Amino acid sequence: FDCLAGYDITTIESLKYDFTTIEAATDKFSDANKLGKGGFGEVYKGILPNKQEIAVKRLSRGSGQGTEEFENEAVLIAKLQHRNLVSVLGFCLERDEKILVYEYVPNKSLDYFIFDRAKEGQLDWSRRYKIIGRIACGILYLHEDSRPRIIHRDLKASNILLDGDMSPQISDFGMARIFGIDQTQGTTRKIAGTYGYMSPEYAMQGKFSMKSDVYSFGVLVLEIISGLRNRDFYETDGAEDLISYAWKLWKDERPLELLNPVLKNDYSRNEVTKCIQLGLLCVQEDPADRPTMATIVLKLNRHSAKLPMPKQPAFVFDSRTDGRMPDKGLESDQSTTQSMPPSINEVSITE
Repeated sequence: FDCLAGYDITTIESLKYDFTTIEAATDKFSDANKLGKGGFGEVYKGILPNKQEIAVKRLSRGSGQGTEEFENEAVLIAKLQHRNLVSVLGFCLERDEKILVYEYVPNKSLDYFIFDRAKEGQLDWSRRYKIIGRIACGILYLHEDSRPRIIHRDLKASNILLDGDMSPQISDFGMARIFGIDQTQGTTRKIAGTYGYMSPEYAMQGKFSMKSDVYSFGVLVLEIISGLRNRDFYETDGAEDLISYAWKLWKDERPLELLNPVLKNDYSRNEVTKCIQLGLLCVQEDPADRPTMATIVLKLNRHSAKLPMPKQPAFVFDSRTDGRMPDKGLESDQSTTQSMPPSINEVSITE
């Protein structure tokens, strides 16, 4: 996977869109053009006068940002250019609205394919392996090459869009910045993420770092391999969620049983085993035991990659403790932005 980054664009003026243009493009934000709703607002499809298709994210009013801060952050994320990030074309700040304009990506999101029995056959193993590698490249860019460096904080299957070639493009990066939520690493009172993909230290203590994204990436890899959701997991083999199930198969030396049966006729045993091992390493309890994205990209690129043996992952039940995450009563793919108790801010942070 060639992870080379992109290029720079932009002056502030070139990024500004008039509200009337956006309104016309989306047919006044009509329900017919609504693509979905996330933790940060609603998304609509639009067509500009030059026939360019766009996706318009109309941010909910809960943004903690003032107008100037929003504009600064929007310009920063519009400058992030990588083949595996959805391009931010600009923004609109009129009539008390805060709107982000994205390139339109035609093939919906990864969850539509990997969790749908009717569509899962469209992604064979070699395509899934490429998708895993390209997602890793996109996150590596955000973590190490983008300026500012960005922790995604809500990485999940529905935030991976697929273009016309079924190549992945990560969406919703920078949303924590846009919403004025604390950055880079530290402890936050505001949690922005999706249960089932959140690392234990982030979900329970509000502590985040690049290793929280690595955890979410690990869950995503196991979902891409198995076609099963980590949450809404139908109990299998005594395991209550996908991570526990993958760990049980790994311990029993039956890792390939995790592979979605639709892929069984044509796959690389070496690649699947490596991805399962990487996935389990990414969901380790201790962030220090999780690999960096640079290491992950390196290992995916090498045919024979020596990897450490995973230990029991986070949230896996054992006889001593019930390590499961508290159930917040949210659907598996629903983003949340919620406040942590005040005591959380006293926790010290290490990378």
